Amino acid sequence: MRRLQPSSISKNSGDFLRLPQSTAHGFHLRNRYDLDSSEYARMLDIEVDRSLLDILYRGRLMELRDRAEAEGLSKGGSVEVLRARLIQHLVLGEMDLTWEGIHSLTHKEAGTVLKVFGIKSSGSHKERRQRLWLHLNFDSRRLSVENLADMERDELHELCLRLELPLTGTRTVLMGHVAGVLTSQGRGWGRIKRSLWRSGIPDATVEVPKTEIVEEIVEVEGVNQESFGKSSPVAVLEDARDLILKDVDKSDPMVQGALLTIAARVEELERMVGSILRGHSGTWGSSEEGLLIRLAERRGWPLESEEVCSTVVSVATNIAESKGASIGEGERARVDAAATMSRVRERMEYAETLFKDD
Repeated sequence: MRRLQPSSISKNSGDFLRLPQSTAHGFHLRNRYDLDSSEYARMLDIEVDRSLLDILYRGRLMELRDRAEAEGLSKGGSVEVLRARLIQHLVLGEMDLTWEGIHSLTHKEAGTVLKVFGIKSSGSHKERRQRLWLHLNFDSRRLSVENLADMERDELHELCLRLELPLTGTRTVLMGHVAGVLTSQGRGWGRIKRSLWRSGIPDATVEVPKTEIVEEIVEVEGVNQESFGKSSPVAVLEDARDLILKDVDKSDPMVQGALLTIAARVEELERMVGSILRGHSGTWGSSEEGLLIRLAERRGWPLESEEVCSTVVSVATNIAESKGASIGEGERARVDAAATMSRVRERMEYAETLFKDD
């Protein structure tokens, strides 16, 4: 298993919060930092750069890639993997977040660190340790219950060890242990909270040109439809291709052939995602995923296998996120039935125009 080693904290940005010591291990934060409640969190003996943390919360994929490259860190992985890596090294760089270091944290300290990473912070001491270790070491879209079936027993044994689970039993038994943790943790790790991604830290002090402030307001309050039609950077397409071909040699020949075919058509997949986002107000959820699959089938893509469909949806979601899409059902949950039916009819008509493309 890979481990991310801590590095020195970056002090290039202002607005540091120095935390007064309250125990041998922790510090109390006296400022309005905790976004989840009015109760302020405990921190370890470090300085927290709120301005930098705010930038990392709101950063898009290419922005985070550029910062990682500038800091000499790996720029590989999804936007959330990159974000976690940057927060670990630049914001919490003086903290030991290896597996052993995570186990040295108290219950409250573990919750505070989870809050800094912008993910769920509640739960038992063990659950917090599990969630933090998963967030630092895995991509939540790749380490899923479905993908556990592709792992060898040694890999599952290592996961059980790190997740503090029973280590005896057959491969199937170990897989069940890990699946139980992934199911109970749900979406508590692997993605920062939507409010942080959209708005960052309230009142974080950072020098931003007025033109950039205007752009941020447009991003939060309105959707720039034209931006979804722009071609994605080469790095995004390369990541998509790599994800499609990940562990392809472990699949059966039919699935291998299908994935290789789709990997050669990543640019077409990217264009389909952009077209769907333009017609759906920049939202990417289950209905958009279904539309993508139907559209791809109409174009003759080999999607007979559930494994292939799942991979295509996962890759498409990554692409949509890199384009600035709002991931999830969003406002649709709050519209009335009449409005819902109207939108369904509009989307059906829009889908038909897409099916006629090419």
